[in-house]
Amino acid sequence: MKKKLELVFKKLLLKVLTLVSKKPKSGSIPESNAIRKVLVIRLNRIGDALVTTPLIAQIKKQNKFLVDVLADEKNYFVFQNSPDVNKLFVYRKGFKFLYDTIRLLNAQDYDIVIDSHDDTSFTVSMLTKLINADYKIALTKENESLFSETITRPDSSKVHVVERILELTKLLGFEADKSTARIAFFPSEAAKQKTAEFVEKRFKDKKFVLGINISAGNEARSWGIANYRKMVEELQKRNIDVVLLSTTRDLKYAFRIYNERDKIFYSPKYEEFVAIMPHLDLLFSPDTSTVHMASMYGVPVFGLYVKYNTKDCIWSPYNTEYDCIVTEESNLWGVSYDKVVSKFFPFLEAQMNKKPAKV
Repeated sequence: MKKKLELVFKKLLLKVLTLVSKKPKSGSIPESNAIRKVLVIRLNRIGDALVTTPLIAQIKKQNKFLVDVLADEKNYFVFQNSPDVNKLFVYRKGFKFLYDTIRLLNAQDYDIVIDSHDDTSFTVSMLTKLINADYKIALTKENESLFSETITRPDSSKVHVVERILELTKLLGFEADKSTARIAFFPSEAAKQKTAEFVEKRFKDKKFVLGINISAGNEARSWGIANYRKMVEELQKRNIDVVLLSTTRDLKYAFRIYNERDKIFYSPKYEEFVAIMPHLDLLFSPDTSTVHMASMYGVPVFGLYVKYNTKDCIWSPYNTEYDCIVTEESNLWGVSYDKVVSKFFPFLEAQMNKKPAKV
């Protein structure tokens, strides 16, 4: 009840904010030989940050923009080591943090502020209103009066979220090269070394390394211990190298699924999960940020997706080969083992046939 009242109150405040807002400078951003300072706002979860990285890279590639990012406590590390990001700021909840953040950002003298969110957010609307900049741009949505210019949001039932966000480049005077756009994350050298050693020690022959991620963001995307255990047992019979990926939280489930405990990869460090991806030949995963990690390295993905009460297309791996099972139920619990493997095993065989034989 408290949460519902809070949402109603925020919607009312947002309506008032958009009604009383004086529109910033309107019209397209004029050409300039000077380097423009840009702030990209991207709050929310890890996946939300990852799908924004192609936009940042495409802007930086123009060599006429200096890109800063305002991120969230939950996702800032996605941008932390990026060569495309000049400065990284972290938004924290609370009036004091909001005041300090706005004061800090306004000292940067931004030319352009970009709301990179695909939907309307009260917090982002407040930030957009309070941050000083000549130009503020976004996809067209209900708070459009806060922006100097917006561009029509592509149909979310047909257009991938990455490409919807890339539409914003047109407001900066260029069009993104979607053929080269790729999600990006930059693990440390220590993380790369740790994961390389893990794979080298356990999979010396590297016949075909299949990563199975059992950890999902919530219970609705959990496929179940019995299903994963049955799949691993079948894959072991087929002489396939299996590495089970698990968060430390789900380690107790991983031990019940896989009898080869030394081939279970777990870590509290997100960057280590990313760093293991290029060592895989294929990733099997429920809908989590791991599918985007795999897409960074062009690793094929087989995904399990919950598409409940929405017409939006799934957040599939971008510019990467994939196949998937999609349920319109509220969770994966009713997705049977037979239904999944009838589609997954042919996909697996096709990927195995593409891998060059070892000499």
